[in-house]
Amino acid sequence: MTVIGLTGGIASGKSTLSAYAREHGAYVIDADLLGHRAYEPGTACFDAVVREFGSEIVSDDGTIDRRILSSKVFAEGSSLERLTDIVWPAIKTMARTEIEHVRRSEPDRIIVLEAAVLLEAGWQDFVDEVWVAVVDVETAIERTMKRDGMERAAVQSRIDAQLSNEARIAAADVVFDNSGTEAELLANVVRQFKKLEARNAA
Repeated sequence: MTVIGLTGGIASGKSTLSAYAREHGAYVIDADLLGHRAYEPGTACFDAVVREFGSEIVSDDGTIDRRILSSKVFAEGSSLERLTDIVWPAIKTMARTEIEHVRRSEPDRIIVLEAAVLLEAGWQDFVDEVWVAVVDVETAIERTMKRDGMERAAVQSRIDAQLSNEARIAAADVVFDNSGTEAELLANVVRQFKKLEARNAA
């Protein structure tokens, strides 16, 4: 069984890649969804985040308003590191637990851990291969502005807070350049999964 760590920046095509993997039988773990679970009321992570960033990030229904939290984090220089020091370990623990569960129940199944912060958080230590999706910065900005209705400056600030494409590529076993069409991206995904299956069969 192979555990793939799938990562990439904003609008790089991670979701398209993980959707293909899921459709073709892989077990996909979405680190962002695990992050949502980490923020749930009653968890140690929830309590730590509220202590660190204040009760104003808690919405009327008692949950953390991630939009307010995000705005606060990106407006303050050291806040992102303070947040990740709380949340990343919690997500890693949940991901490890889920991987071990699949290993026991379906030992031959490919697992894909989709995580935008895979490399920043150092989670590549428990995956077998790192697959990276990249797209040039201008394309990423345009796609995100169109998709999410964000201002250019807001998108740029998030890109600036991430690893560069060059750093991701240097850490990758497989690279997907998503500067072209979705059809071209998917064709490359098909090729890479065939290669993976061949490696596993060897």
